[in-house]
Amino acid sequence: MENKWKDSSAKAAIEKYKNVHEDIALRVYTSRLIGADSALVLHGGGNTSVKSRTLNKVNEEVDVLYVKGSGWDLDTLEPPGLPGVLLDHLIKLRELDSLTDEDMVNEQRTHLLDASSPNPSVETLLHAFLPHKFIDHSHADASLVIANQPHADKICQEIYGKTIGIVPYIMPGFALAKLSAEIYEKDKTVEGLMLINHGLFTFGSTAKESYDRHIQAVTKAEEYIAKNQPKAFTPIHAPTINAGEKKLFNALAPLLRGLYNSKTAKSWVVHHRKDEKAKAFASSKECLTWSQIGTATPDHVIRTKQKPLLLNLKQWQDPEVLRDEVASALENYSENYHHYFKTNLAAKGVDKTELDPLPRVILVVGLGLLTIGKTVKETKISADIYQHTMDIIHKSFSIGNYVPLKSNDLFDMEYWSLEQAKLGKSKAPLLQGKVAYITGAASGIGLATAKLFAEHGANLYLVDLSEEKLHEVGDSIRKKFQVGVAVQVLSVVDEEAVRQSFSEVVEDYGGIDFLISNAGNALQGEIGKVDMKTLRQSFELNFFAHQVLASEAVRLFQIQKTGGVLLFNASKAAFNPGKNFGPYALPKAAMVALTKQYALDYGEHGIRSNAINADRIRTSLFSEEVVTERAAARGLSADEYFKSNLLQQEVYDTDVARGFLNLALAEKTTGSILTIDGGNIAASPR
Repeated sequence: MENKWKDSSAKAAIEKYKNVHEDIALRVYTSRLIGADSALVLHGGGNTSVKSRTLNKVNEEVDVLYVKGSGWDLDTLEPPGLPGVLLDHLIKLRELDSLTDEDMVNEQRTHLLDASSPNPSVETLLHAFLPHKFIDHSHADASLVIANQPHADKICQEIYGKTIGIVPYIMPGFALAKLSAEIYEKDKTVEGLMLINHGLFTFGSTAKESYDRHIQAVTKAEEYIAKNQPKAFTPIHAPTINAGEKKLFNALAPLLRGLYNSKTAKSWVVHHRKDEKAKAFASSKECLTWSQIGTATPDHVIRTKQKPLLLNLKQWQDPEVLRDEVASALENYSENYHHYFKTNLAAKGVDKTELDPLPRVILVVGLGLLTIGKTVKETKISADIYQHTMDIIHKSFSIGNYVPLKSNDLFDMEYWSLEQAKLGKSKAPLLQGKVAYITGAASGIGLATAKLFAEHGANLYLVDLSEEKLHEVGDSIRKKFQVGVAVQVLSVVDEEAVRQSFSEVVEDYGGIDFLISNAGNALQGEIGKVDMKTLRQSFELNFFAHQVLASEAVRLFQIQKTGGVLLFNASKAAFNPGKNFGPYALPKAAMVALTKQYALDYGEHGIRSNAINADRIRTSLFSEEVVTERAAARGLSADEYFKSNLLQQEVYDTDVARGFLNLALAEKTTGSILTIDGGNIAASPR
């Protein structure tokens, strides 16, 4: 493993964080070095600390432990992510015979330097009880290969001699902190501790020393593992082996979304990790047993559950047979999970709230690694973790065996009181797990709708012709709202490209919930004189494109079997066409009929179809020339034209966006045309 310490970068970190003590600046620097390497830590894993001194509010010098706080990842750590806790008090806690997790958290929080700081790491006391200035803790892959061996202590001695102490597994918290300190004190020459079934700690008097020791220890483990050839997988021969990953995922993912929704009444997204090693693992005979043993380190159970669901699909090309097969597999998994929960509940004599019993990781023969979660971020975290887990398992069996924590110990972590306390405290966004496909998304109504749906937690698939604008919009929304945002430069009149785009939606999220068919263009001409090319062009964009989009959305809705919503951007021109506006008004009138037809034909499937009748919105649809012409025809200025309604107020793209959101949420409304125009009786649907 490469040692990435650079003196120049360390100095730069000190300069960058000159508003805090040098100790903290260097702590941030090496924490980020560790966090940037996925072979060391993943998504919030591991923790680091530094002991330093500071002045309190009454100008007294106090010893402080700065330790990674809850909610912070090492790769993005900043000084506020290192809450300071009064060290003297933490050390006094070691005198206690026992300390509950709740009391431990309370003692840590009540002795923070800053009450607004995040909760200090659950391993704060371990960092406090060890005397070293800098301490680094990781769940390095190579360390876990060693730590999960049946004779890990002997292997550690072979690799490290007496430089690394061995700590048997204990649940993180007070007891582990005391035991680790006791083992260190038996031989104070050790440079680190290997926590069996858990991970690696190293320490030092400087940031560099602790980091160097960490990299050195991991490197030695890697070198030991590399002495052995990886054990070859035994491939499974199954109908899905040569099915094609994209075809197989497109058949499976919408179905999974629908089944999960039906079992939980919540929306989910599905992620496929395209990785040949994962595919080989999932398609091997070894996977049948290896994958069911347990997690590589205890905290992974919160993200991945104890074991993945295994799918070897027999008749994947038949949608109904596939549905029955997957539904049965999920039911068996859920029953086994429920048994695991009840058994451990009875054995431990505790009172816990059962978590949902559905798998987060699915291994599919011929396809590989799938993860499913309520957010895109969740699915990617689970995929990252299990991708590393597969490698750890493979290497473990290549050098010996894989003996992680047993089910009863993992139950303690999965149902840890500190995790249980979080249940029901955070309210999910209104549209969490939902997926919205939006056309004309780079500007105007489409952009306003995209922002509003993202604000409420929806994941987006954004389509537009303007590549530069589309990517800019996508990056902005993704950064601001922290939702999944996929973009596609696409002409909605290209039927084949549109149909292919729905395959890409499935690739990105597993399916969709809302289609906001918004793209259009206002073509003009005297109806008796307009050329047929112009008229056909308008119908292609303002009618037929909507039909192709809707038909593809409905196809996915029917696979998911959880309903779905079609939302069309109609126009007042459908009901009250203006002079020389026939090329636009005619296809819009047809679109209104299309809206109602979908409501009629698919209502029994829970699929809703509605449209918005908007009027005079300042968007790119109406060029300055068109606006001037339409306003002049009514003897109005441009501003007067946009306020020419009963309320005498201009209607904005954001008003239409709110209309789309309201229709998306109106579970008992279909076949409806919602008018948003400030009041125009002549243009009202009738």
